[in-house]
Amino acid sequence: MKRLDIEFKNCHGIRELDASFKFYRNGNSVAIYAPNGTMKTSFARALADLSRGIETQDRMFPERETVRRITDQDGNELTAGDVVVVLSYDEELGPNESTSTLLINPELRKEYEALQLELVEARDELVVALKEQSATKQDVADVVSRVFTQQEDNFFTALVRLNYEIEEQDSAPFAKLPYEVLFNSKVQPILRTPDLQLALADYVTRLNELLDKSTFFSRDSFNFYNAANVTKSLGDNGFFSAQHSILLHGEVGDPKEVTSKSDLDSVIAVEKQRITDDDALRKKLDTVEKALNKNVDTRAFFAYIAKHVELLPEFTNVDLFEQNIWKSYIKTHERLYKRVVDCFKSTEKRKKEIEQQATAESTQWERVIDIFNDRFFVPFRLIANNRDRVVLGQEKLLKLGFEFEEGTESTPVERGDLLQILSNGEKKALYILNVLFEVEARKSSGRETLFVIDDLADSFDYKNKYAIIQYLKEMSEQSNFRLILLTHNFDFFRTLESRAVVGYDRCFMAQKSESKIVLSNAVGVKNPFIKDFKLKFFENGMKRVACIPFIRNILEYTKGESDPDYLKLTSLLHWKSDTSSITHHELDSIFTGAFGGDGVWPSSSDAVLDLVIEQANLALKADEGANFENKIVMSIAIRLLSERHMVAELADREFTDNIPANQTQALFKAYKNRRHGSAEARETLDAVVLMTPENIHVNSFMYEPIMDMSDAHLRRLYNDIQKLHPTS
Repeated sequence: MKRLDIEFKNCHGIRELDASFKFYRNGNSVAIYAPNGTMKTSFARALADLSRGIETQDRMFPERETVRRITDQDGNELTAGDVVVVLSYDEELGPNESTSTLLINPELRKEYEALQLELVEARDELVVALKEQSATKQDVADVVSRVFTQQEDNFFTALVRLNYEIEEQDSAPFAKLPYEVLFNSKVQPILRTPDLQLALADYVTRLNELLDKSTFFSRDSFNFYNAANVTKSLGDNGFFSAQHSILLHGEVGDPKEVTSKSDLDSVIAVEKQRITDDDALRKKLDTVEKALNKNVDTRAFFAYIAKHVELLPEFTNVDLFEQNIWKSYIKTHERLYKRVVDCFKSTEKRKKEIEQQATAESTQWERVIDIFNDRFFVPFRLIANNRDRVVLGQEKLLKLGFEFEEGTESTPVERGDLLQILSNGEKKALYILNVLFEVEARKSSGRETLFVIDDLADSFDYKNKYAIIQYLKEMSEQSNFRLILLTHNFDFFRTLESRAVVGYDRCFMAQKSESKIVLSNAVGVKNPFIKDFKLKFFENGMKRVACIPFIRNILEYTKGESDPDYLKLTSLLHWKSDTSSITHHELDSIFTGAFGGDGVWPSSSDAVLDLVIEQANLALKADEGANFENKIVMSIAIRLLSERHMVAELADREFTDNIPANQTQALFKAYKNRRHGSAEARETLDAVVLMTPENIHVNSFMYEPIMDMSDAHLRRLYNDIQKLHPTS
């Protein structure tokens, strides 16, 4: 952005403003000095509207047509994302999602998210397969985690723990069992009751007795379930199709040869039927059925078990059986399972490496925190509590921590509690922190940005004020930043120029007329007396009168307060017996005596007082703005007229001619005590006493108070003083 063109009409009280700012070479910033009530707040609000993507209007006269046009050198209008408006103070401002991107190293986060995505995809594929296999409606990941770790959020840990067992498991004997029927929430508690476990123990005891007597079965190595698996395995693998046969142990001396799967199934079925038809075993099963005949779910469980009585012994250890069922499900989908386990192991290893790198890496957030902690003087230190989690995208917003410090002791404190104990200046320093976050985020993005900064350093102590100025200088050196700095504080305005935040040719002063705001190049920023007023002492009446307090100040330091010229100039700032008789010839002599030269003011025999009043009347009609010399002249006129009025009213020359110091205050005290003037007059003179001393006793180093005073206030007071003692 080489140029910024701004056109405002009826924007928050600005009737009309046309301005163009050029940015070139290293000149990325401009400063605008706008006295109170001129345009500063309205200007910032109009730009803030743009940054928020909302329309601007004149709030007092909403029916007026509004124009808000902000374009670059090519006529392209700026968009909301191009502008950041930093108001002087906003206590609620805090980090938002966009500024939290500061914490992210893009490469680390991209890799971390890719690892997470791969793992999640592998997990989801396995979970879908296991859900279908188990025919359950429950959350498979939670169930697996609970079954193997007794917690519901350790799915990956559970899978890794099973790795060796799954590898060593040759088959999946329980893969076809319906988990929802066998282990639903209604059945599970009953399976673990002492009554049912006792009934199951009795059943298993009788079954084992029968198995011990069986021709084919064995309680330890060839039970019902194993037999079914053997027949299935031999059939599926083509054992009998290859003309093989097996020889079964039968009655003593009578082994039985089996040559087909159907023959084997038949032999096993007959033997199984013989055992299950045992009366004693049937009675034990009836006891189990009675314990389970509680509700629909448990009845469904028993209905299934009645057809698969071979499963009943497994329920004597419910937890082990449940684990074996899930291991069978997992074994059935071993390829998907292995993918998840391998992915988790490699992901965890790389994630830890990334986390270590992120922890060790100095990010821009650390820079922001360091800037704040190192540069600003506040009773607390800033800490980023969840930095690593934001770096890795696990949390979106930075959570700031604060440690309140007192001497060598410190204690953690919440932001809300901190705000309650901080002074206003310290709260503003905390606000600066939020500004730093926004600025550093923009630095990171590389996006060209216009910052409109409204009196950011207002009301700060000097230490923090200069820390802000230094940071503004660093911002002005960013190639992708453009700054408009607004202020009503002339000291701050002057410091921006002296500290090279803004070039002299890009310092502007705002002036307000009835119809429009005009921005003109600033004059007298560095030293208005030496660089402006003094040069026009013999040709410009306003600047000639404005020179009086500066010349007097120089004489005070070079010749002392007893010097005749110093006393003569004092009579032009306070009403003395000789005030009305001092001529321009005498003033010229004082000036040339102090600075050399041979200039002469036209009409040198005229009284200087007449010029003071004449120029004050002209200042009364000037457009509002910086008007430095106008303000000085009106302040001088206000004091002279008010003191002349009080001296005349008191009519006590012995008193009034011998006031040693603070003449205005001494006169006003006597004026009140002796009950002179009306209540309205005393109120007007009280305002003079309050306002004018620091405004008139200016020098070339400290003249900010009068600069920052509103034109309107001085004009109103001057009008009120004229009513006490008309000048024309």
